[in-house]
Amino acid sequence: MDRWLNRVAVVTGASSGIGAACCKDLVAKGLIVVGLARREERLKELKESLPADQASRFHGRKCDVSKEQEVIDTFAWIDATLGGADVLVNNAGIVRPGVGITKEANSADLRAVLDTNVLGVAWCTRETFKSLQRRNINDGHVLIVNSVAGHRVPNIPGFTMGMYAPSKHAVTALTEVLRQEFLSNKTQTKVTSISPGAVDTEIVAEEHKANFPDLPLLRSEDVADAVSYCIQTPPHVQIHELLIKPIGETI
Repeated sequence: MDRWLNRVAVVTGASSGIGAACCKDLVAKGLIVVGLARREERLKELKESLPADQASRFHGRKCDVSKEQEVIDTFAWIDATLGGADVLVNNAGIVRPGVGITKEANSADLRAVLDTNVLGVAWCTRETFKSLQRRNINDGHVLIVNSVAGHRVPNIPGFTMGMYAPSKHAVTALTEVLRQEFLSNKTQTKVTSISPGAVDTEIVAEEHKANFPDLPLLRSEDVADAVSYCIQTPPHVQIHELLIKPIGETI
């Protein structure tokens, strides 16, 4: 991790769960971390929970990644204040439990999932890549927190994945498109999709835990460990897809 000391990592969806765990892990490893989230008060709480030396290297910024202009403005601030982003962890994601594709009056919910889970990744990656190119930085890393549902749609009786699984399948394709675009731009910047199984976060609502009490769950820290593992690989090594499941998962 030495080559990442005091370089800038941006983590989306940083207010809880995987995003918060990534912020804590990366700042502890010596990076300057910018945590983006809609819940600004959670970011303040995260900063206050860090040791003083780490808190000085953590910056929380309110940003809804589904809104393109907010993303543009936020990355402009990162460029002007911190010199630009070198690592991006695209973690922000939402799910609308029980909102099926065929459900009545579901337009807003379906659009919200696509805007956050797919377009949010595209906006943030575009702005990070532009920053890297402007600064002639050739060794950045873009990571995308995907899902096992982005590779196979679980068939759970009585439960619908709604637009969540389609959005994550889009992310799987997006990762490959980004790899090809990075290659055509002759950059050594890497792109990695990390696909966890079920993770014990706020996105897994308590009522769904109650419905699936025997479902094995990963911890947010397990995914944060995977992020660190991927970014510390040698410059010539790119982990393009990393699939992580808890022991005992059957879906």
